[in-house]
Amino acid sequence: MVGSLDGKVIVVTGAGRGIGREIAILAGKEGGRVVVNDLGGDAEGGGKDLGPAAEVVEIIKKAGGDAIANGDSVADPKSADNIIAQTVQKFGRIDCLVNNAGILRDRIFHKMSVDDFETVIKVHLMGSFYMARAAAQHFREQNSGTMVHFTSTSGLIGNFGQANYAAAKLGIVGLSKSIALDMARYNVRSNCVSPFAWSRLIGTIPTQTEAEAARVERMKAMGPDKIAPLAVFLASDLSDGVSGQIFAARMNEVFLMGQSRPIRGMHRAEGWTVQSMAKELLPAMKSSFYPLDRSADIFSWEPV
Repeated sequence: MVGSLDGKVIVVTGAGRGIGREIAILAGKEGGRVVVNDLGGDAEGGGKDLGPAAEVVEIIKKAGGDAIANGDSVADPKSADNIIAQTVQKFGRIDCLVNNAGILRDRIFHKMSVDDFETVIKVHLMGSFYMARAAAQHFREQNSGTMVHFTSTSGLIGNFGQANYAAAKLGIVGLSKSIALDMARYNVRSNCVSPFAWSRLIGTIPTQTEAEAARVERMKAMGPDKIAPLAVFLASDLSDGVSGQIFAARMNEVFLMGQSRPIRGMHRAEGWTVQSMAKELLPAMKSSFYPLDRSADIFSWEPV
């Protein structure tokens, strides 16, 4: 059987563990030549270890695939450039980029340090930009390419204690959409995946209340292998024509997520004053306001 990534070269960041690991392994099974990138740091971004990436490479090779390990950090533009440069040097091209690398530094907002905020933004949002920008130069020249970026319902919907992570993940949605618009002329597609899966990052979520503990228990049932098929599908030519979209994957469920659009509007011929807004605008629109939902409030049923 011909694999969906036969003849393709795919870079997967954060591929030493968790979701990235499963994506890299599946990409290898689907015929892709895989660059397994992973700094090998801890859940908060400290340390460095090439071991996890090398282990994934061995798994891919033992299954008959082709892969190399890379331990550069996506959070540095020169290192990101080097990841792509090594890919092209080894395999002659790059066809797919999966921006999966990430860390968590969960803190309630008034206790979040500047370093906690900036470091998470640097890895998730800036790292996705650095990688996408480096790959885009090659995609433009070869007139083809796909990008899959990882977002989160923490940004799409909301969650406690994750202002840094939510800001980064919602920023990635804007980044992906802009890439899809700007690079459509070069046959480059860009989409987002919002995963529900147990990983070492999810394992850092506080469980101080019964509700939080129940949420984490639900997450434990959702393996990272459930996310990989969607990411590989979006990276492959089988998803031709799909670009600028946001998908969520939860066990055996796949969702197409909404994007911001106007839901109500009002016109006042003489213009608005502060007082008329309070008197007319607020009562008319208040019923359409979004509540302060968390991800678990919207995805409240057991994963199936």
